[in-house]
Amino acid sequence: MFIATLIADPKAANLDAATVEALRNAWVGGAVRWLAPGIAAEFPLEVIPENRWQVWESLQGLGFDLVVQRAAGRKKQMLLADMDSTMIQQECIDELADVAGVGAQVSAITARAMNGELDFEGALTERLGLLRGLPESVIGRVIAERITFMPGGHDLLRTMKANGAYCALVSGGFTAFTGYVSETLGFDENRANVLGIEDGKLTGVPVLPILGREAKVQAFLEISERLKLEHSQVMAVGDGANDLGMLQLAGAGVALHAKPSVAAQCEIRINHGDLTALLYIQGYAVGDFA
Repeated sequence: MFIATLIADPKAANLDAATVEALRNAWVGGAVRWLAPGIAAEFPLEVIPENRWQVWESLQGLGFDLVVQRAAGRKKQMLLADMDSTMIQQECIDELADVAGVGAQVSAITARAMNGELDFEGALTERLGLLRGLPESVIGRVIAERITFMPGGHDLLRTMKANGAYCALVSGGFTAFTGYVSETLGFDENRANVLGIEDGKLTGVPVLPILGREAKVQAFLEISERLKLEHSQVMAVGDGANDLGMLQLAGAGVALHAKPSVAAQCEIRINHGDLTALLYIQGYAVGDFA
């Protein structure tokens, strides 16, 4: 059995019964179950329809996400999450760069790296070089004034943890930020790069080893083995090219508001919903949220 889930942006809450019923009828699905009024609904299917991606494309213009997956094992026992533009709405290095006056230059490099056009390690080294001499105090300022959480993150962490899941934050960003995000949202552990700091200023040189795509894969393998979890029991979420390794290993790899080249390589693509979409696709209704 399979489950088709339709999800709207919670701010719009414009998922209507007519759309859900029309798709259910066209696909000869089972009874519709509403997970959140106007936001998410699901129905069972015997098979994955051949026109799945054509329908997905047509729903994009209406502002709806569509996910089709196996019904068995939907609820995951581990969440492995990227941080920048996933659990938070910013790219931390871009925010540091903006304060340093090189924001446009660094943002352009970040965008190309996340789209897979540049080698992640080389791009990180180049961007850090532009931050050399920036006062360490800027980190706290960016956290206090510029970092905002992706909507739904608190619900996602609280609900998965309340149901026994382990949650790890694995970022190509920096521990100076993952520590704050991890503690605030309730992650069980976090891994990221270390910002080189000497005499109260950023050195502009990466501290080795650099945590990129392969390190995220390694984290996936190490943590799942430590917890004795099958890959199918893991949900991973990210938006950039350096997330693809872990997204493709996970039982549910979610491309969240991802770069098109990244989303195209993932079975689960959330373009309109927020982080609560990761609960809906596991079968949690809004009344189940912790």
